Amino acid sequence: MSDFWAAWVMALVVINYLVILFLFLWARKVSIPVEEDGTTGHTWSHGAISEGLNPLPKWWLYMSTAGFFAAFVYLVLYPGFGNHKGVLGWTSIDETRRGIAQTNIKMDDLVQQIDSQTVLQLGKNDQAMRLATRLFEDNCAACHGYDAKGIQLMGAPDLTDNTWLYGGTVSDILRTINHGRTGVMPAHQNSLSDAAITQVSHYVLSLSGLPHDEVAAVEGKASFNTVCFACHAMDGSGNKMLGAPNLTDDVWLYGNRLEQVVDSVRYGRQGKMPAWNDRLNQQQIKVLAAWVLSHDNAAEAIAAGDK
Repeated sequence: MSDFWAAWVMALVVINYLVILFLFLWARKVSIPVEEDGTTGHTWSHGAISEGLNPLPKWWLYMSTAGFFAAFVYLVLYPGFGNHKGVLGWTSIDETRRGIAQTNIKMDDLVQQIDSQTVLQLGKNDQAMRLATRLFEDNCAACHGYDAKGIQLMGAPDLTDNTWLYGGTVSDILRTINHGRTGVMPAHQNSLSDAAITQVSHYVLSLSGLPHDEVAAVEGKASFNTVCFACHAMDGSGNKMLGAPNLTDDVWLYGNRLEQVVDSVRYGRQGKMPAWNDRLNQQQIKVLAAWVLSHDNAAEAIAAGDK
C-alpha cells in the first residue's frame, strides 16, 4: 500500500473512532424534549401511534463499549491501520499458504489412491467420487448440467447414458477431457434445396423410428446417401473418429423435433468441448473420467479392459 493510501486509511479509522466516541459521550448528556405522557410528540396513523422515549438497555451499552475497545485491540494485533502490520505478524497470504499445506497433507493419501487405482476402480472409491463430484460441479456442470444429463440448447451431451460421440473407452474419455473436442456439422443450405433439407430431415427422423412423413423420407434418403453418408455412414450409425453422432439410436444433441433437425441440416452445428489439461492436473482429470464412467455407462470401457 502506498503512503498516500495508508494515510487515507489511517485518517478514516481515526475519524470513525472520534465520531463514535463523540456519540457515546454526547448521548449521555443530550436532552430530548418529551410530552407530559412521556412521548416525543411524534405520531402516526392519525395519532393512533405515538413515539415513546426509552433509554437503551444497559446490556446494549456494555456490548457497544466492549466492541469499541475490541476494535482498537484488533488494529493493534492485526493489519488494518494503514501500513501497520500488526504485532502478531499475521498476513492473509501466510494464512492461505497454511491452509493449502494442510489440504495437501489431507490429500496425499487420496492422491496415492488415485495414482495406484485404475479409472474404473476409482469409480467405486467413495472418497475419490466425492472429489470428482465437486470438480464436475465446479468445471463441467455449466454445460452438462449438475446431473450430467446434458443441455440440448448448448449441444452438450448426456454423460450418463451409454452413447458416446467419440468413444466410451477410458482412453477416449481421458483424451476428451484433456484436449477437448470440436464437432463440426457443416451447413447444407447451399448444397441442398429447402425441399431436400426437409426431406433429409424426415429421413433422419425415420432412422430413429420417430414420427415422419414417409414419402418425404423416401425422397430424403437419396440426398442423405449423397451428402451425409461420408460422416454418418450409409446406415446412419455415425463415426466416432469424427464425432459424427449415431442417427439411429434416438439420442439427440440438439432436439428431435422436425424443425430442430431441419435447422441442423440447413445451418449446421458447431459443438465445442474445451480442453481442461491447462486447468486441471492429471489426477483430477482421472477422477473426473472415473466419475463419468460411474453412471452405469462403462460397457465400452469394460470391454476395452479399462484402457
